[in-house]
Amino acid sequence: MGKRFATILLAASAGFAVAGVAAAQGGAGDPVYVDQGADWSQLRRAQFYTQDQGSQVMPLAWLRALKTADGAPFLGDGLARYGYLPNPLSAAGLPVGFTSANVGGREMAGMTCAACHTREISVDGRSYRIDGGPAIVDFQRFLVDMDAALGRVVDDPATFQAFAGAVLGGDSGKPAAVRALKDQVALWHRREHAIVTRALPRADMWGVGRLDAVSMIFNRLAGLDVGPPPAYLIEENISPADAPVRYPFVWNAPRQDFTQWPGFAPNGNGVLGLARNTGEVYGVFATLHPRKDLVGLADFHSDNSANFGGLNAIENLLWKIGPPKWPFAVDSALAARGAALYEQHCGSCHAPKPGKTRSLLYQTWATPKWDVQSDSRQYDVLKREVATGILAGQRLPVPVLSPKLGSRAKAVDLLRVSVLGSLLQHPLDIPLVTTGGISASRVNAVRQAMTEADAEWKGRTDAVLSSAASSFAYESRVLNGIWATAPYLHNGSVPTLADLLTRPEDRPATFDVGRHYDVARVGLAVDQKGSGQKRVTTGCSDRNSGNSRCGHDFGTGLSAAEKAALLEYLKVL
Repeated sequence: MGKRFATILLAASAGFAVAGVAAAQGGAGDPVYVDQGADWSQLRRAQFYTQDQGSQVMPLAWLRALKTADGAPFLGDGLARYGYLPNPLSAAGLPVGFTSANVGGREMAGMTCAACHTREISVDGRSYRIDGGPAIVDFQRFLVDMDAALGRVVDDPATFQAFAGAVLGGDSGKPAAVRALKDQVALWHRREHAIVTRALPRADMWGVGRLDAVSMIFNRLAGLDVGPPPAYLIEENISPADAPVRYPFVWNAPRQDFTQWPGFAPNGNGVLGLARNTGEVYGVFATLHPRKDLVGLADFHSDNSANFGGLNAIENLLWKIGPPKWPFAVDSALAARGAALYEQHCGSCHAPKPGKTRSLLYQTWATPKWDVQSDSRQYDVLKREVATGILAGQRLPVPVLSPKLGSRAKAVDLLRVSVLGSLLQHPLDIPLVTTGGISASRVNAVRQAMTEADAEWKGRTDAVLSSAASSFAYESRVLNGIWATAPYLHNGSVPTLADLLTRPEDRPATFDVGRHYDVARVGLAVDQKGSGQKRVTTGCSDRNSGNSRCGHDFGTGLSAAEKAALLEYLKVL
């Protein structure tokens, strides 16, 4: 490992307070790190917070030189105003989940999984850190503000001059260097401004703790990657990202039979795990500019920033993160009564059961899908079609008879071809333990793995889309650690588990989202002490709003005593 990461790991061994005996080590402002199992060590946490996956937001020097609208350094508060968490182990001084990697001789700032999947809650003035939990961050405002900051650099000569001085240093007096920087900044802003204005036309599209990840993956791939150079833009491919979902928890992500809320992505072996993570990094600033091959096989290799070694490392880390253990007092007798109620009312959907075998190394959990009458908006995203740009007429080299992409395709099919094509052209990075074992020929093993992955992914996608006319089913995940993942339902429309046990018409129509936590009701506190952001939801009459609190009308008829017992058990699950 590199010198920088070795230094981070050594520093990590000194400094985390874990809930329990070690909690007393932290000062009043230090978070308590909730117990997430013996496999989740301080060193693994440090790697999770900083592991490069190939995301390239912008050169780090640019980010450091940017100013807010009032002239303050954009990084001045460590991005805490958006909810991102401080990371004292970052050599670049960036928050948790933000990375710095040397690319072609300059440091690039990027993002990694921990930015969206690290959570902090507050109880009685004390902060508790949950690794792998849904982040309480405002990613939309971060994107909008970053675009505006670069826009000021592009549009205002004085702002550009100060920016160029900070970025170029001694070279700021060289006209050629200044012109090159101006062109680079203008191109970055043209691309990112297209995303911000077309995908996020309203300030209330997502809100704190949510994003429309699937739309943004589609938008960046179809809108920013497959058009003509140098901008690679196809602006009409960028659609409003209006199906926000709560950030999922990731401590059992590799174990699920399927991933994504509608369950369109098969899961359960190293190849499929790498494919899932590759699609994710293409949604958070990875560079991917496919090229047209003369023989009809798309080239995904030449200009592709995805760090497949880093993505494999992240997948290995996800296997180590355990569900967080409830760090507060619990009534054990009441929880025991709740366990029987859970088995009776919840276990058929949410208890661990063997899933489909796709690997010799591990068994997935079954991930049943049900239409429980919850918000349907995400299915509209999956139906989107896009122009295929440079990839029109191209095909995956595997399977041999795979059809060519037409001039238009489902966005999810464009994603499948781009992800699997990228993996196929980086064969040394592909984990090759599959249900068929390890082939003596790596080339044949890669071809076999890609053929299986392509067929299953396309089959899952087609099945999901074919059901969309009459059913809007979402995955039922195993609920270990569910206490740490509020707000609830896939779109984050219900603030507490106590509210989820009430009929949809009785759930809060509005509530504040923030870090303050209600131990009794198991979820977001009503009083966010001025730091929350209001979420407005709709009822069952507007199921396709993206914000409907309708659905999952289970356990709502239990008595008050039974609900109390069930909630107590959900704390320790």
